[in-house]
Order: sequence, then C-alpha cells, then structure tokens
Amino acid sequence: MAGLYEKPSETYAEKRPRYPEEWFSKLASLTAGHRRAWDAGCGSGQASVSIAEHYDGVVATDVSEGQLRHAIAHPKVRYLHTPEGLPEDELVALVGGEGSLDLVVVATAIHWFDVPLFYAVVNRALKKPGGVLAVWGYNYDIHPFGEKLQGTLYPAMRPYMDPRTRLAMERYHELPFPFEPVGVGREGEPADVDMEAEMTLEDLAGFVMTGSVATTARERGVDLEALVKDVMKEMEEGWGDLPTVPRKLVFKAFMLAGRPM
Repeated sequence: MAGLYEKPSETYAEKRPRYPEEWFSKLASLTAGHRRAWDAGCGSGQASVSIAEHYDGVVATDVSEGQLRHAIAHPKVRYLHTPEGLPEDELVALVGGEGSLDLVVVATAIHWFDVPLFYAVVNRALKKPGGVLAVWGYNYDIHPFGEKLQGTLYPAMRPYMDPRTRLAMERYHELPFPFEPVGVGREGEPADVDMEAEMTLEDLAGFVMTGSVATTARERGVDLEALVKDVMKEMEEGWGDLPTVPRKLVFKAFMLAGRPM
C-alpha cells in the first residue's frame, strides 16, 4: 500500500484534518508511564507531534518514504522507514524492544496492516502492566454533508477502493481487537469520537483527492476529479457562505483502546 500515498504525499499532509488534542490527553491519562510511545503508520506525522506533547520520546514509523519526507518535524519525534515484510523481531527492536512502550497509536492506518503481525509486535513491545494500544479512523461520514458524500461519492468510488479499506468504511466494527478494554470502545463496539475541522469546499475536495482511492483510479486510467468537482458543486448551495469561506465540518470518527490481556 506504500505506493498509494507516495505521489500525493506532499499535498496529503496539507489536506488531512488534525486530530483533537483532547484525544491525546485522554490516552496519556490511561498509561502508567509517559516515557516512550510509538506512532505506527504515522504518515506525515499528524498524530506523532501531538503524542510528543505527553511523552518523552516518540518513534514514528511508516512504509511510505514519500510520507516521511513530508513529516512534521519535532524534537521529540524520530521518524523511521519500515519496509514491508520486516520480520517481527526486527520491528520489536526498531520501536524500542520488549516491554519498552507506554503507548502505541495507529491513526487511520490499521486497515492497511498485517494485523496479526502488528498485534504480536504490540504485545511484546508494550509495557505490562500499564501500556495501552489505541487505534482510530474516519471515512466519508462528515457532517453536515455525510449523506451527500456517502450516498453519491462513495458508490462511484467503490470500484477503485482497496478491499482493506472496507474496515474503515464499516467503522472498525469488524476489526479484531483482542485487548482489555479501558473505557474507549471494545472489540466490535468502537467508541464514537468527533473530529472538527475548519475547511473550505476546495479543502474538502483536496481531502478526497489525496486518498488512496483517487490514486488507484488514476493508475487504472480514471480521473475522479470531474466527479468530485460535480459533487462539490452540488454541495455549494448548502455550504452557507461562499465556497471559499471555511466552515466547521465534523468527521464522525471511531476509536478503540485497550491493554494487553
């Protein structure tokens, strides 16, 4: 999947919404220590730099070198490339070793992972007791335009979606999560968490066009830009102001957190 985010990596960092700071404060309150954290599938570092406000150091890893080249610099974050196929022992050593981590976070990426391998690494690398794993995601359920985006845009894009993204489209309800609940969702029942963003209509179009589905479509000779523009045009009337004026949108996100059993 690394190639899906290589070409749009520069604009991807600009078009993704920021995660709420209160999420990271909440997660920090659940871990016994605050020495070391791992942001797995960090992309351009949106979560990494927020985690760093609560932990002494953060190792942030991704399979996409393009994403890492455009990652947000922070003195407490160390970005590392993890090629696909890296063995379990090497991954454990790379993130700090056995029982070294207070927190592991996966922000909108676990559906791309080799989940059994990742969970094996997490169970070895998290501190016991006191370590916590948190995963979250979001999709096209963006209020107040969720019905338009999911009813018109999603069906047109579905033929170009990687099957793994189904987990995110279904809000991680089918994601295995064999970890002890800590009050933030449980396996089969992710917690609903809102993520607010100030965006123009052009920003929203950019968000859609930097996703993996747009890259896959282009690789198959289909440019979705005209479709996205048509949908955004239909949304202009309900925007409330000029389409160039930012307005508050709410991404209806979902989260799971737990401790090793």
